[in-house]
Amino acid sequence: MNPKPSSIEEYFSWFSSDIQAKLKQIRQTLMEALPDAKEVISYHMPAFKTSEVLVYYAAAKNHLGYYPTNTGVEEFKKELAPYVTSKGAIQFPYDRELPLELISQIAQFRAEEAKFRAENKKKR
Repeated sequence: MNPKPSSIEEYFSWFSSDIQAKLKQIRQTLMEALPDAKEVISYHMPAFKTSEVLVYYAAAKNHLGYYPTNTGVEEFKKELAPYVTSKGAIQFPYDRELPLELISQIAQFRAEEAKFRAENKKKR
């Protein structure tokens, strides 16, 4: 298993400058989309969390992985058609521009979903 980074900055430092630029783009997009979320390292990846982890992202060999859970992928299935997806993951190739608006929309969807789930849990 890969080593666990102690910070987002340490995680970024493991990659080349061109990959770091993509990681910084997605990080900035998520910071703006999720102002109430906290940055954490979870499963050895950078992530944003409120009452639960909303999204993860990570650098892979040929793509940037974005992990908004299965509901985040399912909700935006049509918009994600140009990308390789699986149950809870999206692959953004390094040789293409990141779809920052779509990344933001998915993150905001996940934030609303987590808020709804947390409110329902309180009512029980």
